[in-house]
Amino acid sequence: MSAKELASVDGQLSAVAEATVPLKDDGLYRGDGVFEVIRLYAGRPFALEDHLDRLERSAAAIELPVDRPTLVDEIESLLAEFGAGDGQLRILITRGGRRIAVTEPLPERAETIRLATVTYSPSVILTGVKSLSYAANMQATRLAQGQGADEAVLVTPNGTVLEAPTSTIFWVSPQGILRTPSLESGVLQSITRARIVAELEVEEGSWPVADLRAAQEAFLASTTREVQAVSAIDGTELPGAPGERTGEAIAAFGEALRRELPE
Repeated sequence: MSAKELASVDGQLSAVAEATVPLKDDGLYRGDGVFEVIRLYAGRPFALEDHLDRLERSAAAIELPVDRPTLVDEIESLLAEFGAGDGQLRILITRGGRRIAVTEPLPERAETIRLATVTYSPSVILTGVKSLSYAANMQATRLAQGQGADEAVLVTPNGTVLEAPTSTIFWVSPQGILRTPSLESGVLQSITRARIVAELEVEEGSWPVADLRAAQEAFLASTTREVQAVSAIDGTELPGAPGERTGEAIAAFGEALRRELPE
């Protein structure tokens, strides 16, 4: 059984390669379900309760029941088997009623990342929902890579900046102001975003893509990447990445992490 890739399916522990779910499940057939991904530091999940709260909000938005006490028990059993390593925990609830929790290695991340804007029209009924239906997000990443970038930044048809497919974007405006799209714009209520906004002075609002393209500095923030500097947007280089404000965000998130998961 791999020390890094374990699965719990309705409480049944196994190696990921041996885990199975019934084929006739609309989680597979239609992407009908919800998920969360949680960072593990020495086997300890960061902001577990926040992630479970968001999982329940996502599930409620699509009328999907969640047995949270049972799920928590199954997560605890899985993490006890996982041990004290670093990694990530993926949780899925499917329309077929499956409770799935999987431990995974952390994806490799470069120090900096190149972005390209991709036009995207959000689905209002899924706003703020971490649905299993992530095909559009993944296609946006592929479209950005087709432009020579590493990742996309989603922009509405009228030119308003939203977020990256799996992360929040922050940037320093030409006026030197650290900005990020507001939750009212329809972006995901990111848990890492919330820590950074609480620690730093950040202006939240609705911003045109021209403001982002004129940025002095930018970074992405998410559970698995924490804070990652942006080195280019739509082919315009951001020299010196990671910059000073990115460093401040890295330090701020590190402080939040130390407070919430003390050694």
